[in-house]
Amino acid sequence: MSAEDRIERAKTLYERAVFSGDASLLAGAERDLDAVEADAALARGRILHTRFLNERAGAGPSPVEDPAELPLFERAIELYRALGDARGEAEALFWIGCLHQVIRRDNETAVPVLEQSCRLAAQVGDKPTQSEALRHLGIAAHMAGRLDEARERLEESSPLRREVGALPGLAANMVGLAYIAAAQDRRADALATLDEAHAIAQAHGAHAIVRQIEQARTEI
Repeated sequence: MSAEDRIERAKTLYERAVFSGDASLLAGAERDLDAVEADAALARGRILHTRFLNERAGAGPSPVEDPAELPLFERAIELYRALGDARGEAEALFWIGCLHQVIRRDNETAVPVLEQSCRLAAQVGDKPTQSEALRHLGIAAHMAGRLDEARERLEESSPLRREVGALPGLAANMVGLAYIAAAQDRRADALATLDEAHAIAQAHGAHAIVRQIEQARTEI
């Protein structure tokens, strides 16, 4: 159900409560509005996170964390849990883990949250969130020097991304796999993986991923 539908239903329930005197109808209206608020908080937090990433990729000064980002994700989790929406909770957990890993460089805090997100997403069949959590668990393993584990996590994530049609995300995973291959002295595999990633990224207009591929080629 769309946010517009939920808001309209909340309005209808309010009107029925007013004219019928049945205040129990208001609980349903509040649940609809809580769902809208949770989705909006998650979406706004994602925007702040993406703004940080874009600023970091630019030529300007190093960006700083927006203090509103974490509270938005935490509010989303609070509402999703109260609503019994495990899918929403898994996604909000992922973004909290991503914030700790990407912005705060704190994998010690990020990894347990990402693992929780991954488990919950798998339970409810949320393959996009599961694939994201696996990717970032792979990144954490790579940063810790656990190359076999990092490769395994990215290879678990990639088929999920392909299945749901997230092909630019698949290309991003392949960049990580190329770095891992290079670190394992499999340079030919690394370059072949980058060639395949480049074809996917170009075909889908994923220019940011193309730049990552070009940088990886230079470094490898």
